[in-house]
Amino acid sequence: MTSATVATKPAAAQSGQSQAKPEKIRKDHSINWWLTAAVAVLSLTVLVPLYFAVVTALKTPGEAGTFSLPTTWEWHNFADAWNKVNYPKAALNSAIITVCAVVLTLLTNTFVAYAVARNMDKRFFRFLYYFFLAMMFVPFTVVMLPIAKEMGTLHLDNQLGLIILYTILGIGTNLFIAIGFIRSIPISLEEAARIDGASTWRIFWTIIFPLMGPINATIAILTALWAWNDFLLPLITLTDQSNQTIPLAQYVFQSQFTSNYPMAFASYLMAMAPVLIVYVFAQKWVVGGVMRGAVK
Repeated sequence: MTSATVATKPAAAQSGQSQAKPEKIRKDHSINWWLTAAVAVLSLTVLVPLYFAVVTALKTPGEAGTFSLPTTWEWHNFADAWNKVNYPKAALNSAIITVCAVVLTLLTNTFVAYAVARNMDKRFFRFLYYFFLAMMFVPFTVVMLPIAKEMGTLHLDNQLGLIILYTILGIGTNLFIAIGFIRSIPISLEEAARIDGASTWRIFWTIIFPLMGPINATIAILTALWAWNDFLLPLITLTDQSNQTIPLAQYVFQSQFTSNYPMAFASYLMAMAPVLIVYVFAQKWVVGGVMRGAVK
């Protein structure tokens, strides 16, 4: 009896400990309801306008302006907006500008970031770093008219000029993201390559650039979002109406059909769809790249 009693006590103690562990885990992983409620309330600032845009795009002009569901679902608003805006042509122009801007940005901005990151001990490159960072704090409205005048003088008031502007004006943000990550790459990798006879150009494209995969993805996504959704830069740069992007086409559309809000909102949703799909599948690259770029 005594031995059985003694034997059952450790078993009971073990069972008690096993029962206590889940309770401790639940306590450690308890939900912060205040933070959850705050996030839910803040998410309404995005969900409510999105809901309003969707329901408005499916209403008649007489029903527009309310949050209620449409009495009849006017799906033809999307077809009408497609034709009025000439969506295929505008989308093609936006796609050409966006893709070319992303490619040129990756080919140039990353190499500049590498040169600056590996020469921060030199005064000239340190000046370049702070000079490019200062570009981030200059309001676009200050340089808007000089840029428009300069592009017209150089006969770059076309798609090529717009691509160059996206590459140059984004260099400050891209350097800020990329330099921190490049400086975290061991210099010993480059020294070993130099011993084998590799040049600086070959070291960058065969060693550094592949290692910058997450940063390159982040820069590409941010540049694509900017180029696809931008309105002011194409407005002051493009002079040929056949080269207008989707935001410009929607601007003309809105000025001509100010009373037909359902058709306007339908065009907004169609313009938002491609870039929204890209961001949904690539958001982890944006967050991961920015976090890696914060490494010193």
